[in-house]
Amino acid sequence: MTDPMYRQIAEDLRARIESGALAPGGQLPTELELRERYEASRNTVRDAMKWLMNLGLVETRPGQGTFVVEKVDPFTTALFTDVTPLSSDQETGLGGEGIAYAVEVSAQGRRATDSVPRIEIQQANGVIADELRLSEGSMVVSRHQQRFIDGTPYSLQTTFYPMRLVEEGAVRLIQAENLQAGAIRYLEETLGVKQVGWRDRITVRAPDATEAAFFRLPGDGRIAVFETLRTGYDRSGQPLRLTISVYPADRNQFVINVGPAPDDPSSERGG
Repeated sequence: MTDPMYRQIAEDLRARIESGALAPGGQLPTELELRERYEASRNTVRDAMKWLMNLGLVETRPGQGTFVVEKVDPFTTALFTDVTPLSSDQETGLGGEGIAYAVEVSAQGRRATDSVPRIEIQQANGVIADELRLSEGSMVVSRHQQRFIDGTPYSLQTTFYPMRLVEEGAVRLIQAENLQAGAIRYLEETLGVKQVGWRDRITVRAPDATEAAFFRLPGDGRIAVFETLRTGYDRSGQPLRLTISVYPADRNQFVINVGPAPDDPSSERGG
């Protein structure tokens, strides 16, 4: 029995993708070009595209077209259950917490990079005010960075600090530069304020338009993102910072080790 026309088109394109004739990340011909090439109707071509999308071979990008999916190796992040591994090195970017992150990436034979921090001074509201125990409208400093592994976007991080820390002398928080020793160590050395613990909250949601564009996710919301909220506290129990991180689920995994657990074999093979 002959396959329907949309399946014939899909299988032909699938063969071209698997052979490398259509390279990962490459754009497929337009709908009009496909209709002319296969002498098919619009609905037939669209059904073929749906079939390929269901197979995870192509993705649509709003306003751009249809592209061959780029296969990415998942990165496994260890979530610690005590403060020992990162006690004095907390910060977004490749300083501090980012140093531990970079070491973890390097241990898997890969390369971590990040963007220069984007600094903003803004009013705290909603979850930011709640987590930092600030009144709505209180001023905070935000430090936003993009993270990459082997040049592929892997996460977005924004850390919020109460403005009082800057007013007390931690002025480098508002400078657009990486704090190589980490913001938490910087706060300890500058103000004598030490982070002694943190709380993580992890949720899963659909990406917003900005996140989908940065991570090059399909526009249909098929790929969710993890969002983690990490609130760090000083000895008195006062919150020092709130870090909100966003990780696309197609390239990130998380593992929690408790006690003398052996090395995770999935991290050694890259996912």
